[in-house]
Amino acid sequence: METYLLDWANLLLRWLHVIVAIAWIGSSFYFVWLDDSLKAPQDPALQKKGVGGELWALHGGGFYNPQKYLGAPPELPQDVHWFYWESYSTWLSGFGLFSVLYLFNPRVFLIDPSVANLTPTVAIVLALAFLAVGWLIYDVLCRTLRKNERLLAILVVVFVCVASWAACHLFSGRAAFLIIGAMIATIMSANVFFWIIPGQRKIVASMKAKEPVDPLHGQRGKQRSVHNTYFTLPVLFAMLSNHYSMTYSNKYNWLILIMMMLAGVLIRRFFILRHKSISNFAYPTIAVAVLAGVIASIAPKPSADPVFDKAVDIGQVQQVLQTRCIQCHAAKPSLMPSAAKGISLESLTDIRAHAQLIYQQAVVQKTMPLGNATGMTEQERAMIGRWFGARTQKTSQ
Repeated sequence: METYLLDWANLLLRWLHVIVAIAWIGSSFYFVWLDDSLKAPQDPALQKKGVGGELWALHGGGFYNPQKYLGAPPELPQDVHWFYWESYSTWLSGFGLFSVLYLFNPRVFLIDPSVANLTPTVAIVLALAFLAVGWLIYDVLCRTLRKNERLLAILVVVFVCVASWAACHLFSGRAAFLIIGAMIATIMSANVFFWIIPGQRKIVASMKAKEPVDPLHGQRGKQRSVHNTYFTLPVLFAMLSNHYSMTYSNKYNWLILIMMMLAGVLIRRFFILRHKSISNFAYPTIAVAVLAGVIASIAPKPSADPVFDKAVDIGQVQQVLQTRCIQCHAAKPSLMPSAAKGISLESLTDIRAHAQLIYQQAVVQKTMPLGNATGMTEQERAMIGRWFGARTQKTSQ
């Protein structure tokens, strides 16, 4: 029952996380586009009101005329929409999902003994430290180098690269990718919580008190907002990567993670420039070259190992599963309170019943064993593949 309820918690939190993340990313992308697409108003009345930019848009059968003030409008509007719950909900649901999946099962999801022999407590503390310390380092860099944007950008990139290397040398590959994504997402949400929204509240407070509005609050908020939009695509890749083991299970997974995030930044840069009517195709060209290089470098290579040419029977497969899989898929598993997904692989009958699933998870997607915690080898995966292929061929004849 505990595993069943955790599966439901996983599903509902994942669903919620995707919903609110769409809302946050959608509004963030829209406002970046809007800010970069505004034109100086020609109407003297708008100029007199302090409008610094405007545009006309057509959507859903209606015309829209968004306007941005250089500092603040002369009078505080009665109804002002604040954009912050999208960010907070995304982070809270993501952290809840991270807790249910990874922090509650550190032996299965966080720890890979072949990478680092961590205890569950140490693994959990280190994972949480990446989130907290990551934000603190980034924030110190921003505070120190606020006026030197180029150097700040370089040091933030260096920091993310170092953090990626460290995570991939501490945790299982799958967890490392997710932790780096969560670290950057924490930075994004913390930007909203500690800088963007407080700055906006100070602006509103100044207007209510009939005091001059300090433009510094808007400048700081804009800087953090721009950082957030560059972080978005790297975070999305890190979150999606746990479905594709060919990235995180590679020997140089930290470099793959960095290259994939770099491609995301370059693609986002292209679209930000496009908002300003600048078409610099060097950015997507380099991004595609980076992606092609990653794809080519981790492509599976034919093996000359004789094991690939030998016939495989179900007894050999059972030996592999007994060594690598029953720690989670047994009546009384050693790594979980009950059989994962309710699936046992102890008997030949169980193996035959779940043959398709075994092949899909262990050979095609390589997502099992989780984080390859039990060290299934490529030869063993190939053996299962040959057994399943021969079994399928016999069934079809």
